[in-house]
Amino acid sequence: MAVVVGYALSFYALSQALRTIPIGVAYAIWSGVGTAAMVAIGALFYRQPVTPVMMLGIGLIVAGVVLLNLHRPLH
Repeated sequence: MAVVVGYALSFYALSQALRTIPIGVAYAIWSGVGTAAMVAIGALFYRQPVTPVMMLGIGLIVAGVVLLNLHRPLH
């Protein structure tokens, strides 16, 4: 049940964000944060190793989201 409530809140928050953020940028942020969070949860709670290549990948995802936000046209 908690997962259903979490998803409902997530989609509500996304719908609110889409009022001011273009959908491409919002989706990039959503997926980037989700990916980074899953890597962090895996490392912290499940003792999964985080390699330098994985860290580079997360860094590239974050850099891509930052670039999308910097290049966002103002309306």
